[in-house]
Amino acid sequence: MTSHTAKLTPGQAETLRGILAKRDFESAEVPHAVFSYKRPKLAVTWYKSGKLLIQGKGTQEFIEFTLEPEVLGQATLGYELETQPEQLEPRIGVDESGKGDFFGPLVVAGVYVNEPVARGLDNLGVKDSKAITSDKKIAALAKGIRGTPGCVYSVVPIGNATYNRLHQSMRNVNKILAWGHARVIENLLGQRDRMNPAPLRAVSDQFARSKATVKSALMEHGRQLELVQMHKAESDIAVAAASILARAVFVDRLAALGQEFDLELPKGASSRVDAAGTAFLKKHGMAKLGQAAKLHFRTTQKIQPQLGQAE
Repeated sequence: MTSHTAKLTPGQAETLRGILAKRDFESAEVPHAVFSYKRPKLAVTWYKSGKLLIQGKGTQEFIEFTLEPEVLGQATLGYELETQPEQLEPRIGVDESGKGDFFGPLVVAGVYVNEPVARGLDNLGVKDSKAITSDKKIAALAKGIRGTPGCVYSVVPIGNATYNRLHQSMRNVNKILAWGHARVIENLLGQRDRMNPAPLRAVSDQFARSKATVKSALMEHGRQLELVQMHKAESDIAVAAASILARAVFVDRLAALGQEFDLELPKGASSRVDAAGTAFLKKHGMAKLGQAAKLHFRTTQKIQPQLGQAE
């Protein structure tokens, strides 16, 4: 995709202008445009008519990671099912959520799709979960995915205590991810009788430098299936559906942890997360932190001195 048009309200346009002005774009003069910004391989122009025009090789990435989540607040760019026949082939998509979050579990999910399922997911508006900022939207889409006829799925949450034990023994996040992906694929292939036709391959993001990291983790049935690892695998609707199921479970588990420990536990890793971590230590101590957080994050080293001050 090298071009895209959309209608923006004046308020949305001003939001977009503010984003572009703060980033690595240069202002440009374009006839009949209210504003236009350019950078190598991408031009973004909003016209007096209200039409937004995005042009260049970076169009799809800009839509998915800037326009939709930061301006529109929803995913609107659909999958081109008719021009991408591979999107209709029977396969398994795998993705995870929680890898970059200090608090909460790591969740890996897998989804089997065939042609009717792919069309059903497209009609639902399934999109990579990173492009959807609303937890309510994630929950609604996850419910729709689970209810799609013919859709077979598996979700494997790796709770914090288990995650921390695995990290102590494996010393590598990618190895934990590889185990999670392999477990999900094996779970799904255990339901092969529900998949018609049988999956031709499994598709996942390439999160490790070497593709052998996941391949070597595959279990008995998974080793019999072609594994396709690629960057930006969320461009596959099966992977995008898996990302939504994983995110929905992550959000639910994070909320449950917040209730259990009577604290608001923010997503991600930031100064706000540091503050929540400090509050957690003061309230529950270091011994409990491993039940709610991923201890190898630098956040742990940042907040530990605060425990001594509290005591």
